[in-house]
Amino acid sequence: MIIDIHGHYTTEPQALHLFRDKQLAGLADSSRRPTTTDLGISDEVLVKSVQPQLKFQTERGGDLTIFSPRAGGMAHHVGTEAVSRQWTTVCNDLIHRICTLLPDNFVGVGQLPQSPGVSPKNCIPELERMVKELGFVGVNLNPDPSGGMWTDPPMIDKYWYPIYEKLCELEVPAMIHVSSSCNPNFHHTGAHYINGDTSVFMQLIQGNLFKDFPTLKLVIPHGGGAVPYHWGRYRGLCQDMGKPPLAEYLLKNVYFDTCVYHLPGVELLARVIPVDNILFASEMVGAVKGIDPQTGHHYDDTKRYVDQLKGLSEQDRHKIFEGNARRVYPRLDKLLKRRGQRGAA
Repeated sequence: MIIDIHGHYTTEPQALHLFRDKQLAGLADSSRRPTTTDLGISDEVLVKSVQPQLKFQTERGGDLTIFSPRAGGMAHHVGTEAVSRQWTTVCNDLIHRICTLLPDNFVGVGQLPQSPGVSPKNCIPELERMVKELGFVGVNLNPDPSGGMWTDPPMIDKYWYPIYEKLCELEVPAMIHVSSSCNPNFHHTGAHYINGDTSVFMQLIQGNLFKDFPTLKLVIPHGGGAVPYHWGRYRGLCQDMGKPPLAEYLLKNVYFDTCVYHLPGVELLARVIPVDNILFASEMVGAVKGIDPQTGHHYDDTKRYVDQLKGLSEQDRHKIFEGNARRVYPRLDKLLKRRGQRGAA
């Protein structure tokens, strides 16, 4: 089985965007706020909206996508906590409906109703709802709800501990994923995303988070940002700070995906990061949608890169494509076993 752990709903029906427009207009004029969260989107329209994802799944040889709302659309820096909560509920409910309609293709991961300066513990009711009621297997956790201004404490701060406690209790991992940037210095997908991935990894080196949460699992997307490329720098910093060796210190709890859009980048990832810590992902349809003129294939057709990795045993390739995902997302593993897809972890 080929499990893509990183897919976003970027082909939403227009009705969702119209709802968001009303939400934002309502910030200045309360009479323009949406009067209902019923978007009037039929099942037929929902299924039609994900045809691009289904087409790519078939063409590229994928089986199952762990599917979440559009990351840039989370926009936690916009509006109030109440606006974020309403928006999150609507977005997560759409993901749930898609996963219910197409259970062989999609499994849900949700966003949280974060807001700058608001305690993450306020997100716990939605976290519990998405896991216990909607059947989601993970969550996207934004380390910078301010949208590129980084006004909240580092992720090793006890400010975040209520979320970590609940994640461990529910046995779900968090993908560390920023949203859109309102800072003109940081293009959202080209800079802010990579900055976020890299910054959080460095924060984890600086702290001792996994002493307090030994079962917490964090996925750093986009190949880990700049981390694999500068692995020697981070090993050295970890050493200079008197920490245990970096792999021993963090890699029991931290994982990287393969959303790296060229073969040399994936080759580097596979050389530097242990195979047990690499999870297949493409982020399709997402950050880069075009075709690479050097290869004639879509940049985000990342399965091709993993298929071309030399020196991988079949067992290791299986870990990247399926086994690691089932281990890092235990609720996914349980779901697949209930369906009779036992696999090998």
